Amino acid sequence: MSPRRKARRSQNPAGRPRLLSEEVEQRLVGASRTGVAVELAAEMAGVSRSTFLAWMARGRAEVDAREAGEDPDPAEDEYATLYEKVRSARATAAARAMMNIRRVADGGIVTKVTTRQFRDSVTGEIVTETVEDRTPPDWRADAWYLERQHREHYGKDAIVAVEINGLGDLPVGPDDTAVDLSALAERLDRSLNSVEYPPELESGDVVDAEIVN
Repeated sequence: MSPRRKARRSQNPAGRPRLLSEEVEQRLVGASRTGVAVELAAEMAGVSRSTFLAWMARGRAEVDAREAGEDPDPAEDEYATLYEKVRSARATAAARAMMNIRRVADGGIVTKVTTRQFRDSVTGEIVTETVEDRTPPDWRADAWYLERQHREHYGKDAIVAVEINGLGDLPVGPDDTAVDLSALAERLDRSLNSVEYPPELESGDVVDAEIVN
């Protein structure tokens, strides 16, 4: 029997009220599925943060022991189940958040739908036109992702050892200058916002048409 399993059994003194009820488990899993912090998930379930973390530690230890080939400990079943459910719920929340970040980065989210009718000046027929306003791609969402998921390369303290306008192998030596990522982000933002479109594309005016509705 593993030392960890012995230690876990000693954490549950006889006569202690059972806090991990089915309702508490459901609340913890449901809160975790939204992606809230551990403290808030515990508060929503009516237990302390330390209790929640202790349950998760016991569940993880039991899952690790079973994966290592040890016999399951029936006394730890509920903690192992809680651990697996919460882990899956938090992974689901992270995946959903990542999908939203990708949507913002790629653009194309519909923000406004305008429908109007006008009379065609040539045929005289009533024409219905639907115009959708969509968000442009936002590179800052990608930057947020890279900064957090690949901190060693793209974190705020990372040093960029290549030039933005250069390609190919670039030497890295004592003379290389670190790039100020904040300043670079501001320059890119100004450049992207400076793009101008023809007035006719921005206004959306209907040329040579009679508005009837």
